[in-house]
Amino acid sequence: MSDTQDVTSQLLDLNLQENKKSVPVMESGIRSETEQLQVTIGATVPTGFEQTAADEVREKLKSSCRISKDRGKIYFDIPVESLAQVHCLRSVDNLFVVVQEFKDYQFKNTKEEVLKDFEELAEKLPWSNPLKVWQINTSFKKRKAKHRKANQSAGKEKANCGQGDKAEEKDAKKLTSSTSEPQILDYYENPAIKEEISTLVGDVLASCKDETGESLREETEPQVQKFRVTCNRAGEKHCFTSNEAARDFGGSVQEYFKWKADMTNFDVEVLLNIHDNEVIVGIALTEESLHRRNITHFGPTTLRSTLAYGMLRLCEPKPTDVIVDPMCGTGAIPIEGATEWSHCYHIAGDNNPLAVNRAANNISSLLTKSQIKDGMGSKKRNWNLYPACLREMSRVCRPGTGRAVLLTQDKKCFTKALSGMGHVWRKVHTVWVNIGGLHAAVYLLKRTPQAFVHPSEHDGGRHAPW
Repeated sequence: MSDTQDVTSQLLDLNLQENKKSVPVMESGIRSETEQLQVTIGATVPTGFEQTAADEVREKLKSSCRISKDRGKIYFDIPVESLAQVHCLRSVDNLFVVVQEFKDYQFKNTKEEVLKDFEELAEKLPWSNPLKVWQINTSFKKRKAKHRKANQSAGKEKANCGQGDKAEEKDAKKLTSSTSEPQILDYYENPAIKEEISTLVGDVLASCKDETGESLREETEPQVQKFRVTCNRAGEKHCFTSNEAARDFGGSVQEYFKWKADMTNFDVEVLLNIHDNEVIVGIALTEESLHRRNITHFGPTTLRSTLAYGMLRLCEPKPTDVIVDPMCGTGAIPIEGATEWSHCYHIAGDNNPLAVNRAANNISSLLTKSQIKDGMGSKKRNWNLYPACLREMSRVCRPGTGRAVLLTQDKKCFTKALSGMGHVWRKVHTVWVNIGGLHAAVYLLKRTPQAFVHPSEHDGGRHAPW
């Protein structure tokens, strides 16, 4: 028990509550347009925990939430700028954007008539806004993969010490293939992507202004999207099978968009959810269930993270509560608990040493992941980091003789920061370097004779960034 307890405490200390970070708002130029774009999101949740998931949506997104008659599903409306927050929900497994909902779909009497209606359905649906959301969601994934590839490639190159282009090519292929759905959460939760989100949403909205969906179809023609239709059907009074509905509705979608059907290697997954007389058409936003977000070492009875969250939420943890999991398995409950309720004390154990090791490894993986993420930083944060660092260095270094040698790729930000600290630092020399294809600069600075003045003693404590 002590091994698991130790790593759980570390998890608490690092405060991995990334999902509680405020998601950045849009720039003013885009806000007016995004505020008008409201979409309905559907989510699958562990059966029996629909109310728990609905409560989380109301609490974190401030949105009303409807529990579907079809067990294990909830629906809620959001502005498109809240899409990042949706991916941070702890209780949902899979997400999709609703194209249209038919609460009382009138099925015809014969199979031929029903399937004929499915063949003509696609052209009658309002695809425009849901496809905008899908495009934004997909672009987030691509940018996340690109950022992760760039960051890890730089680290690989440093480790390889220049072993050649073939090694880099091999690593790049590995990184591309290993980018999985849970990793996108890091990207969504990172406050440093405010500018990228604003630009991205603006670009997508600007390219999709045709509400009829015509522009979206035209844009996909040069590079045809691959798609599949997945039908989930429940009810005993249907005269057709799920495969028949997916086949005929899929043909309708293919004819309307001129997309290529591909059941395995697809870009777009269109969902046809049928429960008795309720029919909902949607577009999937997740490729893999979000319940896998925290588990890397699986056991024979691994508990879903979403189910673990729901169980914890039922007991309404309060600050200083002690939460004990005596049969922790792979550690899903203490991990979710320490992540979401960091002010509680979490203890976990198991009578199987293999289970204890798996739980400890899962927690250690999260700690490593958090440390790497926190250590990478971002250019946005540099605008506050650089002047603060230069100010602190001026305090530590001896006036008149102190020196500092600094390496950065963000030359624009550093130059601006240095210009505001000219009273304590003088630039002596600059060396231009290339690190793994990144153009960076090494600055040699010398401390001026001027004495350090603490910000609290300067301008009544109000000290500008520069």
